[in-house]
Amino acid sequence: MTQQVPSTEPELAGVRNFRDVGGLPTADGRRVRHGVLFRSGHLAHATEQDAAFLDSLGLHTIFDFRNTADQKLEGPDIELAGVRNVNLPLSDPADGAEFWRMVRDGDIEQLREILADGKAANRMIESYRMIVKERTAEHSQVLLSLAEDSVPALMHCAAGKDRAGLSIAVTLLALGVEREAILADYLESNAKHRRYKVQRNSTYTPEVMELLSPLFDARAEYLTAAFDTIAETWGDVDTYLERALGVTPEIRERLRERLLD
Repeated sequence: MTQQVPSTEPELAGVRNFRDVGGLPTADGRRVRHGVLFRSGHLAHATEQDAAFLDSLGLHTIFDFRNTADQKLEGPDIELAGVRNVNLPLSDPADGAEFWRMVRDGDIEQLREILADGKAANRMIESYRMIVKERTAEHSQVLLSLAEDSVPALMHCAAGKDRAGLSIAVTLLALGVEREAILADYLESNAKHRRYKVQRNSTYTPEVMELLSPLFDARAEYLTAAFDTIAETWGDVDTYLERALGVTPEIRERLRERLLD
């Protein structure tokens, strides 16, 4: 028996973008069960009260999709008694480190060159496409773990928007959740109280923040690019799940038994 949690969201002081994915509808009329699948930003800054709430969820596994550069910047997740922590980086720390060095140290002309005129949004789109195509082993591990014993589970990255957002989306696809519902849940990361807190410095003028804005947005075009990549590369979701992720119809049924009402 998994613990049923209230549908109202908690006010977590040190954890951004937390929510229960329960309630989302599937194409065949079922819904994701409350209290079995959660998503959030990183847990490194969780307060004692935050930790007590997270502890009350009865979590089995926390999937952390951050890389070593993220963890060095933000710190490790807090430890919760009896919870398995699984680190599955979905991005290369070297790529991010070099990019953010340019953001931190570059002059405004350099930032305009790499971010202006749609380039920041295009960077996000290509990132989503890359994760879908190149991180199949990681997404396979997540789904196979959920099918076996890893629920209730919490998935997070740094902001809980991109890498966690994609992993939640892949999980929801496997459950047969309606595409529109997956997109609506993803876009909830845009709410002001959910957005990642940028560590600003004196060089972050309003223009710089405007240039950076697409990197911190959850945009429909980003997730749609991931869905399009699945279609372009594997033809359809069923083929992607079975051939790329090793998630057979039998495993999908186990997932549905564990995660759906």
